Amino acid sequence: MQLGMLGSGSWATALVKLLTDNGHTINWCVRHQETIDHLKKRHHNPHYLSSVNFNPALLRLSCDVREVVAASDCIVVATPSAYVTDAFRQLSRENLAGKKIISAVKGILPEQNQLLNEYLFQAFDFPLQDYFAVMGPCHAEEVAKEKLSYLTFSGVNEQAAADIASYFATEYLNTVVNTDINGVQYAAILKNIYAVGAGIAHGLDYGDNFLSVLIANSADEMACFLRKAGVPRIEVGVHEEEDPVSHRRKANYAASVYLGDLLVTCYSLYSRNRTFGNMIGKGYSVKAAQLEMNMVAEGYNASRCIHELNRGFQAEIPIAEAIYRILWEKMSPREGFRLIEGGLM
Repeated sequence: MQLGMLGSGSWATALVKLLTDNGHTINWCVRHQETIDHLKKRHHNPHYLSSVNFNPALLRLSCDVREVVAASDCIVVATPSAYVTDAFRQLSRENLAGKKIISAVKGILPEQNQLLNEYLFQAFDFPLQDYFAVMGPCHAEEVAKEKLSYLTFSGVNEQAAADIASYFATEYLNTVVNTDINGVQYAAILKNIYAVGAGIAHGLDYGDNFLSVLIANSADEMACFLRKAGVPRIEVGVHEEEDPVSHRRKANYAASVYLGDLLVTCYSLYSRNRTFGNMIGKGYSVKAAQLEMNMVAEGYNASRCIHELNRGFQAEIPIAEAIYRILWEKMSPREGFRLIEGGLM
């Protein structure tokens, strides 16, 4: 199977590392020719994870998304959610016919307020059975350092998702497989919002005791939203029958992709959403924090998208709502967190 990658940021670079470490050739769509020239000459991405060196024989680099898609059977989409539709506007339904798409997008498309699979179906009539989602808990920086990490792969057909996952599994990357496409994507969107909140709390000089209660209640809110969104299996501690081959109990993906990803994004110093929130808590404006970071914090747009979506779902998510008001309605972080304090248990 020929693999393509759309995106050249830290997450895309980490995924290319996983795939090339397994000997797979990658058709890599890189936005700028200067970056392509640097990769060809110096064998690393000059802007992201520059410590990762690639075998140039395994990279086919291009700025042309149509060229990359045409050369690939399976396309990994690893661009920030706000830029996804820019790439797909260059493509037609015929370009995507017969392809498989793996979403590594850690957000919701802000213009359409849709998950990527919803957008692809609406714009290209792309079939859900050829769509897969890959989520954490996993930071690109730790993949670069080959620290043991986990990825969750979702598809409507569990065996097809397992086949996709096999391309990424390495000695330092374990995989979990499930069929919960919408659930894992919504969970990834929500955890970024709550990580912004954790960062704001840190910037406001709350301590670890408060932070632990904040994150625990965020997990409870996430479960409430997922139930309203129709996600069937979200309980930590509930396991299906044992695996017939290994005779071990099956992994409960809710523990890793829901709770685990929430925890690492809220606590890790690698988390750009936590970093963004920390700046907001210290008094930066949204625009100033974005300029200072020079990276996308998905939780910013996600907070507005979830606010809009929840008009339909009607889930009780007061923490996410307070973060939305801080980021989009200019509520002061201190006032927003006084509201949060009163609702925590």
